[in-house]
Amino acid sequence: MINLTTAFRLIKIQRVLLRYGLDEFVFNLHLFRPLRYLTYLSPSYLLGKRKGPRGERIRKALEDLGPIFVKFGQILSTRQDLLPPDIGVELSKLQDNVPPFADHLARQIIEKSLEQSIEEVFSEFSESPLASASVAQVHTATLLTGEDVVVKVLRPGIEKTINADVAVLYSLAELASKYWSEGKRLKPVEVVAEFDHTIHDELDLVREAANASQLRRNFEGSDQLYVPDVYWDYTRQNVMVMERIYGTPIGRIDELRERGVDLKLLAERGVEIFFAQVFRDNFFHADMHPGNLFATDEAKYLAVDFGIMGSVTVADQRYLAENFLAFFQRDYYRVAQLHIESGWVPKHTRVDEFESAIRTVCEPIFEKPLKEISYGHLLLRLFQTARRFDMEVQPQLVLLQKTLLNIEGLGRQLYPDLDLWQTAKPYLEDWYKKTVGPKAMFNKLKEHLPMMGEKLPELPEMMYQVLSDAAKGELEIKWKSQQLEEIKLQMAKNHRKNIMAICGGSMLISAAIILGLDGFSPQMLGDAPLVTWVLGGLGGLLVFNALD
Repeated sequence: MINLTTAFRLIKIQRVLLRYGLDEFVFNLHLFRPLRYLTYLSPSYLLGKRKGPRGERIRKALEDLGPIFVKFGQILSTRQDLLPPDIGVELSKLQDNVPPFADHLARQIIEKSLEQSIEEVFSEFSESPLASASVAQVHTATLLTGEDVVVKVLRPGIEKTINADVAVLYSLAELASKYWSEGKRLKPVEVVAEFDHTIHDELDLVREAANASQLRRNFEGSDQLYVPDVYWDYTRQNVMVMERIYGTPIGRIDELRERGVDLKLLAERGVEIFFAQVFRDNFFHADMHPGNLFATDEAKYLAVDFGIMGSVTVADQRYLAENFLAFFQRDYYRVAQLHIESGWVPKHTRVDEFESAIRTVCEPIFEKPLKEISYGHLLLRLFQTARRFDMEVQPQLVLLQKTLLNIEGLGRQLYPDLDLWQTAKPYLEDWYKKTVGPKAMFNKLKEHLPMMGEKLPELPEMMYQVLSDAAKGELEIKWKSQQLEEIKLQMAKNHRKNIMAICGGSMLISAAIILGLDGFSPQMLGDAPLVTWVLGGLGGLLVFNALD
């Protein structure tokens, strides 16, 4: 149910859409048609719509609406192949060019958090931000010890804004889940919950600093990715100080070419970094849009902004790896099997039918460079297939899918002839051998040898105890099963119903006997008619409940 705060936020959203003349884009969608009446509550409706190119109007509306909408625009900006050019160019400005908050506020927040003046920490500090994003902005500075750093500062009041927008998302998700035919399969509430958790993690810069430190350790000495160092003495929940890096923004393709950067190598390394993070480390940078990535002249990535990091369960990691490998080998039957085994599609799905559908969608795109693949058409076919086989959304994988979409879009911009499949296949095959093959089994056995050696002396005594108890007839096996627990509960419920039926029947019989007594008169039993009515009523109620 939509509360008053959410209703006011929806009205504000509608006013912004009206101000920029965008209401026709949103309220033509089936899900939002019931909210069209909000149009008439806004004075902007009578004042007319602001003029300007549609891409610019969309970007400005997203900026006015706040961080969640800006992030949505950032995600779209990484896939300009799916957008009209005018909109794609404007949305790319959201990556690091969101309007900043006042300079004096940044200074106040830093000094209050560090409990020191700016001059006591930095020999130089730039009042104007170097970059400004949806959740925070960054200032350049130099420590008193001489190191060049960047100071990241959360936007004031950002948590309140995010909470209001997340509440709107939950309300819309609940409506979709309840009234939309696809609600059960697409799990909108669970997806919003995953997004809620992710975006609130961004509001703690200590968590982000810890993420950066972990990723830096994972790629220590790598020639593919560099992660700047964190200065923990000057890091708080809303302020973070990191090493300043110098490189060319990854989105400036022409500048990269001028500097002689190997774009093919850069694109391939982007794919390899992604798969290394997901399958080697199970800890991946989940916000890899061009605003957060830079490159050196040696085609080495420099990453920033570690507020959104992701991981998957060991089971999902295994299934994903096997799916990718089967897909790269065009083993569509195995892909279909894995989807059924993992529960991503219903267990009753026919493997051969699902295999045929996957082949129909995927076969046309193999051995084609990214520039020749129509991803709009591909996504449409994938959505149709998912709907046909009742494939459910996996909320825990949404972040991973979004990151893969970013990486693929980035590769498309850097080197359109990139063969994504061939770049990823050798890495996955090597990972699979190390994780699942004989060598992996030997390594796991070696890893558990100390524990096994510790428990080994206890085994003879334990075996003797089990055999002794079995010989005496005292062996007790404790076995828990969800099905058995459900059967036990149902039996207890049926037992209670039997007792209720017996008691109810007894009361009805008693009432009938009293009414059937020869020579019965009200004077004989005083309030007997009332007693009879009560007995009959209670008996009937008990019998009715027992039969329900």
